[in-house]
Amino acid sequence: MPVSILIVGAGAIGAFYASRLALVPGVSVSVICRSNYKAVKSNGFKITSPQYGDYTFTPSNTFANPEEARKSGIQWDYIVVSTKALPDVSDDSAILEGLVGDKTAIVLIQNGLGVEEPYAKRFPHAAICSAVTIATCAQPSHGLIKHNRWTRINSGPYLPHLDTGKPKATDARITEQNAAFIALLVEGGIKDASAYTHAKLQLVRWHKIAINASMNPSSVLTLCSSNHAMAHDAEVRTHLLAVMHEILATAPKILGVPMPAEFATPEQIIRSTQRNTSGSKPSMALDWEAGKRMEIEVILGNPIRMARERGLEMPRLQSLYALVRMAQAVRDGRRESKL
Repeated sequence: MPVSILIVGAGAIGAFYASRLALVPGVSVSVICRSNYKAVKSNGFKITSPQYGDYTFTPSNTFANPEEARKSGIQWDYIVVSTKALPDVSDDSAILEGLVGDKTAIVLIQNGLGVEEPYAKRFPHAAICSAVTIATCAQPSHGLIKHNRWTRINSGPYLPHLDTGKPKATDARITEQNAAFIALLVEGGIKDASAYTHAKLQLVRWHKIAINASMNPSSVLTLCSSNHAMAHDAEVRTHLLAVMHEILATAPKILGVPMPAEFATPEQIIRSTQRNTSGSKPSMALDWEAGKRMEIEVILGNPIRMARERGLEMPRLQSLYALVRMAQAVRDGRRESKL
């Protein structure tokens, strides 16, 4: 049967994975674009990659907004959301109103913790797949996607009721839809795409939070230093390691299961960062330099709140959250005062 996929948020990550899915026979991939709409509508996406070479991806449909996608009347098998999660700014689950059908699976390729809850609340009967990716992609100009390193993506069915030991009759269906989506990615050339259980995927989210929540705000607070520079500074390195250890020690207490032994330790993460001489900066630093809102709540605020609900504190993470949150408020306040 043909498979129809809609990408919501066709930025660098969304467009890269869309371009691989579109190579699978019988798969139709459409996109909802924002600022890059005109370029993509006219010329599609130009992809450059050291692994896959240079090629063009032309979406089956390029929509300027969700309303155009709704008017198309297409029944979507998968809706992939790859927007930035900014719950303090807007509830992006509203974008999907009128697009989610009885058999639609929502795939969330977003950073942070708790990103699934708005979608689960708005679409209680929909299958939700929670995905975490490690891929270095950028869109230096509209419609040009540069893939640099890694392609890894893990996805698991979002089944939070399992945390209380209460499986539902629909769990098997959601798990199958998640596995089928991963199979499409693998067929499209993403060989390190893996289907995980609900519990393991949430552990992956916490593990990535340990990296993002230490590196991102620390970069902003050190005037947008690169990951490489921070990892080579003795005092900052000690700070980064302490934040990561704090988060990874807290996650098993919240989830009730230990971190898998195969997950990289903070020390291994730092050594890998030291070897990466690209000079790349974390996403919060790039957003700060561009004057954009940062993903503070899903990367910093939500983990702190989840811990506090269970009587746990993460003081190092709380300090970073308080400081970078106020830095953004001061910056935006100054901007508003000039208007």
